[in-house]
Amino acid sequence: MSRRIAQSLEQWVPRTRLGKMILEGRITSIEEVFMGGLRIKEPQIVDTLLPDLQEEVININLVQKQTDAGEKSRFKAIVAVGNRDGYIGLGSGKANQVRTAIEKAAADARLKLVPVRRGCGSWECGCGRPQSVPFLIEGKCGGVRIIIVPGPRGLGLVASEVAKIILNLAGIKDCWTRSYGSTRTVPSFAYAVFDALKNTYSLTTPRDWGR
Repeated sequence: MSRRIAQSLEQWVPRTRLGKMILEGRITSIEEVFMGGLRIKEPQIVDTLLPDLQEEVININLVQKQTDAGEKSRFKAIVAVGNRDGYIGLGSGKANQVRTAIEKAAADARLKLVPVRRGCGSWECGCGRPQSVPFLIEGKCGGVRIIIVPGPRGLGLVASEVAKIILNLAGIKDCWTRSYGSTRTVPSFAYAVFDALKNTYSLTTPRDWGR
């Protein structure tokens, strides 16, 4: 845990019911939060329940906005967070300074943390370990679409660098990926991967991929 996060937790005064329950010790695991259908509204909640959370900067862009006073430039950062064991979050943040934009994006990613269902859905393996995805999953964002295919143990991640970062943080070790559309648009591609991982729980059965 970084010094910045440790200081944030020391100064944390919960403003939500969930935060107060965690500080009182009534909720002690992130699993209880999701099983209870509780919404995370404070990033410190995630830092308390997942102290081993890791951050990775996915993308930083300079964005410009035309105002009456002229052009206003700001930095936009996209950051992924995960514990490499079934939890992943992806968020964005804007600020005049790169460091502040990254901190905002990291806080946003914590608020959007989701559980990822893992398994061994590959017909070639069947090891039963949570090293891949349990079935074919699809994610979309804008004009980008990605399909994640279960892979046998030892395959590794057959994916682009951006997808590898997100999949690794989620705890996926083996899979194939197929992507379509404007995959060079890093923000859309990253959110498409994140959408696919969210679908491991929102989908109870594989989709009809032959359509």
